[in-house]
Amino acid sequence: MPETIDALYAFAVAAVVAWLMVPISRTLAHRIGAIDQPKERGLHDTPMPKLGGLAILGGVLTAGLLGALVFDWLPWDDQTQAILAGAAVIAVVGVIDDVIELGAGLKLAGQVGAVLIPVASGVKVTTLTLPFLGGLRPGSVTLIDLPVAGEIELGGLLTVVGIVAVVNVINFIDGVDGLAAGVCLIAATTLAVIALSLDRNAAGVLAALTAGAALGFLRHGFPPASSFMGDTGSNLLGYMLGTVAVQGALKTNAVVALFLPLIVLAVPILDSGFVVAKRLKYRRPIYVADRWHFHHRMANIGFSQRRTLAYLYGWALVLAGLALALRFVPYSDDRGNFDALWTGVMVVCGVVAVAASVYLVEVLEILKLRRFRLREIGLLRRSAGRPPPEPEEVDAGVARELETGEFPATDPDTGEFEALERP
Repeated sequence: MPETIDALYAFAVAAVVAWLMVPISRTLAHRIGAIDQPKERGLHDTPMPKLGGLAILGGVLTAGLLGALVFDWLPWDDQTQAILAGAAVIAVVGVIDDVIELGAGLKLAGQVGAVLIPVASGVKVTTLTLPFLGGLRPGSVTLIDLPVAGEIELGGLLTVVGIVAVVNVINFIDGVDGLAAGVCLIAATTLAVIALSLDRNAAGVLAALTAGAALGFLRHGFPPASSFMGDTGSNLLGYMLGTVAVQGALKTNAVVALFLPLIVLAVPILDSGFVVAKRLKYRRPIYVADRWHFHHRMANIGFSQRRTLAYLYGWALVLAGLALALRFVPYSDDRGNFDALWTGVMVVCGVVAVAASVYLVEVLEILKLRRFRLREIGLLRRSAGRPPPEPEEVDAGVARELETGEFPATDPDTGEFEALERP
């Protein structure tokens, strides 16, 4: 079995290979026409090559194959082979989508097909850990074996659904230079530490090389970016995070195993959940892009791309810290007795995480947008020789903007709101 230090070697190899391959993928994108043109919902105004995910794939496969076949960082067993094969397949699906824009059904079918490869080899959850029913430590938890109905295993089905969901939530947040790569770097690093601490060393190495590949691309993808990862990269990173979450945490008896991946991936999960809920509310297809994501709303209130990244990276780091605290802080013993001091530490970590989440979702989304709109309309009206707007008028416009994701336009001559039809 690999040693913990092997994860660092895998991280370094993947980072260097991905970093060196981005210029190659950029050249290929220009030659085959895989270019992301500026669009209304986008946050860039120049055409951008979007096959940077091939560099991420290069980092993942190089570190994985070297680790398994040369340096013994990974066991060359059926599961490792299946995970790397699935990575190649889902990246190919992404390349096709980046070049010819697959329909939602075909894209989903390709994602499911890629995920079935590791699941068929045993990368799946077969038991469910129920916390708080049998104590708080591995020796006293309650386990339930997931049922099998004929040829269908409920555990395998749930694993496929879960990994495909992670693939798509990462795809959803890939709307600002460096956002998906940075969040995946934070998440994969956290999952690597957790997996290694649970003696899931193979999963720890896979998570580490995923983090390294994300970092290597981020050197070129951080704003102002010279390349986009495209669906090639977001599909691949989501797939790797999903599989290592299963291998590194969910396939253990640790009582917090179910919660750790959810906490680590909370930023993209919350973003996607918010957007999907809005699309369902207004009866719009959930696969049709819009401007309801957190990064779009931050752009709406005047944030630069780098400032948006700073806030969202910070949020992801706070939640990653909470996940690590849940894993490492000794707040209880093997018999379920709580230690007052360490329990207090956990409470503080939880409060900080909740406060950060509330601040970003509520204060930045509502209060700062209100101040921004009040100042904007006030300037327009002063220039037109009109009185400043009433706060109630601005509040109504902001509420509509946050609800629909669309802006009430303002007349540049009068500063008055123009009516918009409800979607």
